Amino acid sequence: MHKDDVAQALVDHVKGAVAAESHGQTVVHVPRDAWREAVRFLKEEQQFTQCSDITAVDQLLRPDRPVSAGVDRERFELVANLLSHPRNRRIRLITQVPDGDACEVESLFELFPGTELPEREIYDLFGVRFAEHPDLVRLLMPDDWEGHPLRKDDAPSRVPVQFKEAQRPR
Repeated sequence: MHKDDVAQALVDHVKGAVAAESHGQTVVHVPRDAWREAVRFLKEEQQFTQCSDITAVDQLLRPDRPVSAGVDRERFELVANLLSHPRNRRIRLITQVPDGDACEVESLFELFPGTELPEREIYDLFGVRFAEHPDLVRLLMPDDWEGHPLRKDDAPSRVPVQFKEAQRPR
């Protein structure tokens, strides 16, 4: 039983969810296949009205990092911060995302349209795909760029980025 009533409600609702504390904030680790359902539950049944941030972390160089009991480590962690203005509180959700063909998670766009650009940024820079995203195309890198520059195994500074229509120095 977790001392946070919202975290406990989410753990009770989502099979395999694990609640923990991190730096004074409640964190709930949810299985990847329950990502959108967990966010839907928080929005519709727990009054979390805003997704203030969504990002990814490449844990390639930390394969033995500490995680909560019951959480299986994967290469990427997807992190979302949700706010409840009516309840005056926040909660952080984390899901583990594997590399390769399974490097995908459900989009939160239908629940929070403001996640469209952050999800595109994660896709562009990390290569994590978002199922059912309305326009999952590159956001920051040129369309013909190969790779994802924030992956730990992407060669840094391999090629200088030059946009096709960039202004040239005079």
